[in-house]
This record gives sequence, C-alpha cells and structure tokens, in this order.
Amino acid sequence: MQIHPIDTGNFKLDGGAMFGVVPKVIWQKTNPCDSNNLIDMALRCMLIEDGKRLILIDNGTGTKQSDKFFSYYFPFGDNNLDSSLAKLGFHRDDITDIFLTHLHFDHCGGSVKWNKDRTGLEPAFKNAKFWSNKDHWNWAIKPNARERASFLKENINPIEESGQLNFIKQKEKNFLSASDLGFDILFADGHTEKQMIPHIQYQGKTLVFMADLLPTVGHIPLPYVMSYDTRPLITLEEKGIFLKKAADNGYFLFLEHDGQNELCTVKHTEKGVRLDQTFKFNEIFN
Repeated sequence: MQIHPIDTGNFKLDGGAMFGVVPKVIWQKTNPCDSNNLIDMALRCMLIEDGKRLILIDNGTGTKQSDKFFSYYFPFGDNNLDSSLAKLGFHRDDITDIFLTHLHFDHCGGSVKWNKDRTGLEPAFKNAKFWSNKDHWNWAIKPNARERASFLKENINPIEESGQLNFIKQKEKNFLSASDLGFDILFADGHTEKQMIPHIQYQGKTLVFMADLLPTVGHIPLPYVMSYDTRPLITLEEKGIFLKKAADNGYFLFLEHDGQNELCTVKHTEKGVRLDQTFKFNEIFN
C-alpha cells in the first residue's frame, strides 16, 4: 500500500464561522485572518494505492461552479486535482473508488464535471465506484435549511443517475470494518448526519483522515466547534472521545482543511488533549 496527500487547491472561509463561540482574539492565534476576517483553508485529499485499487478520499470543490459561486470562497493556489494526480503518474480515469466522507460541496464537488459541450453534467471519474452511506445520502438529498447551501444537487444527483453510487453499511455502533476498501470507519453525527472518518493502518501506524471532525489544529480544544456543525453538542462528545483515543494510541491525524499543517499528533495535558506535534506527510510516511 502507498498513500499520498492530494492538493486540490485552497480557499478561504470566515474565521468566526469556523470557530463558533470562540472569540476572534483567541482563534486568530492559531488561524490568523485577513482584513475581511477570512482564514486560509486547504482542500487536501488522500490517494491510496492498494493492489489493483486506487482510492481517492474526497475530491475538493471541483471547477464546474460559476464564478459568482467561487467568489464567495476566494480560491487560490496553483495546484488542482488533475495536476496533483499527474505528479504521481496518475489520471482521474485511473481512480477505481471515490470515498466521500460527506457530501458538502468542498468535499465532493470534484465528483461531477460538465460534459464536453457543457450541455449537462457527468461523473468526473468514469471508472470509479462512489462510496457514501444511505443515511447520509438521504440526509443530503433532502437538505435542511441550515445545510442547503452546502448540499448542492449538481454535486449529488449525477452520481446516482450514473449508476456508480454505492453505499457502505454501518454494522456496529461506532466502527465498521470496511473490508471492501480496506480501512475502518468512524461514523460521526455532530457536523452532519453520518460523516465518515477513515482509520487506515499504514506503515505500522494509525492514520486518520479527519475531514470535518477536526478541520485544523486550531480546533483541538473541545469548545472550538464550527458554526457549520448541525449538532455542536454531539461534536463536543464525539471529538472528546476520539481525541482521547488518538492521544492514548498515538494516531497520526491527516488534516483536510488546515492551511499549514498536513499531519498532527495530540497528547494529554492538564488542560485536556492538546496539540503535540505537526508534520509534513513525507516526514512520517515514505
């Protein structure tokens, strides 16, 4: 097995929204903002080479949305999904599986693209199976008012219409051994219904793709919860349980949205679980 970070670009989000009730004077110490209160965010995905399978976890925002749409999120950076795959010698047609942690636009927008004459939309990975779970899918296709702007039908409907959609089943309360994909999954309900957090055994270590359970190292303290979370008190509980396990077992946390840090570890302190160290991916895994 070989694992690679995949940089699909960067964008900006409002720092206040990203940290909820935490005052700016505190959160800007770890996540500095610009004059418009915006903080830098990564769109960092993961590629897993595992035998005959090439699995991509999440795929960024994609490029099909309008200029007006992207003007709200200030995309920046030179990298994109195709250029990052090409650096590794791959093309999107090589991808066999797309694992979507959840269906918010910044995690699944790259799943769908315009066809050649821009008359319709089609899956951007023609040879891949797309993996979600039934509970989250049903949550997303009938979005609540709070999440409607994040669950975009143009990112979701073409996947089902193509026949490439597959569902992972949650067989246990907390973890499922996802034998089809070769890693375990934590199902989390605080950010959105049944977000999936992959736990991957790699080079003798546990590597966890954090998605929106832990967007950045600045979100490690328990009360630092995004305003985007639909059930913040559940996030508090889920994050607390997870971070204790991460500190106990030396997990390496792969950060999808942290603009500076690819990986981190956490440790127990008198104030609770806190940041231990940050790393570049290739400093730990080779």
